[in-house]
Amino acid sequence: MRRRAGTPARLPMADTRQLPLDLTLEPRFGEEDFLVSQSNAEAYATIDAWPDWASRMVFLAGPVASGKTHLATIWASRAGARSLSARGLGQADLPALAAAGAVVVEDIERPGLDEAALFHLINLAQERQAFLLITGDRAPSELRIATPDLLSRLRRMPMVRIAAPDDALIKALFVKLFVDRQLVVDTALVDYLCLRTGRSFAAVRAMVERLDREALARGRRLSRPLAAEVLGWTSET
Repeated sequence: MRRRAGTPARLPMADTRQLPLDLTLEPRFGEEDFLVSQSNAEAYATIDAWPDWASRMVFLAGPVASGKTHLATIWASRAGARSLSARGLGQADLPALAAAGAVVVEDIERPGLDEAALFHLINLAQERQAFLLITGDRAPSELRIATPDLLSRLRRMPMVRIAAPDDALIKALFVKLFVDRQLVVDTALVDYLCLRTGRSFAAVRAMVERLDREALARGRRLSRPLAAEVLGWTSET
C-alpha cells in the first residue's frame, strides 16, 4: 500500500473538589490520527485505494464511534468531496452535490432521512459519474428503509465494514483519547482499563470522559487507584 505524508499509525496485531468544566473537545480527524488495526484495516484500505474503486459508490458500515466519520473526512479531503448528514438531504441542492464529483452522506440510520432525496442523489451521482460514500451503523439490509427501490440500490453497493475493536485497538484508543485530553497516564492504567471496559468504541470513549471528569473534580492525577475508586473496582476485580 502506498504511503503519504500523514499516513495513520499502524498497530501491532483529602481532596479539594473542583468544578469540572464541561468542555467539548474538538475531534481530530487528520489522517495521522487514524489508528489502523485488524478491525478496520479493510475499511481503511478501501478509502486508501480511491480513486481506484471497482464501483464509484461505497457503503461504509460500523458501530457508533468506530471511526466512520474519521474515515469519511479523510476521503473527503482527498477527493474534494462535499459532506452532509443524511437528515440534511431534504434541504440540499442535490444537482449541485452530484456536480461536485464526490459526496459523503453520513449516518443514514438516524431519524429524519429523506428517502426520496437519497434515491434521487444516488441516481444523479450515477448519471454524472460522481463518487458517493454513504455511512451507517448497520448494513443496508439491516436498516429500516421503506422505499424498495432505494433499499435495492443500497444493497447493491459494495459494502465495507468496521468490526468491533480488537485488543490492540482498544489499548491504542485509550492512549489516543487520553492524549487528546492532554492527560498523562502510565501503561499500567491503560492495561487495567482494557481488561475491565466494554469491548466497544463508545465504551472506551465514555470511560475516558468519566475518568477525566472525576480526576478534575477531585483535583487528583489520573491513576489506577483513582480509577478503581471512581469505578468501584476492588484491587482483585
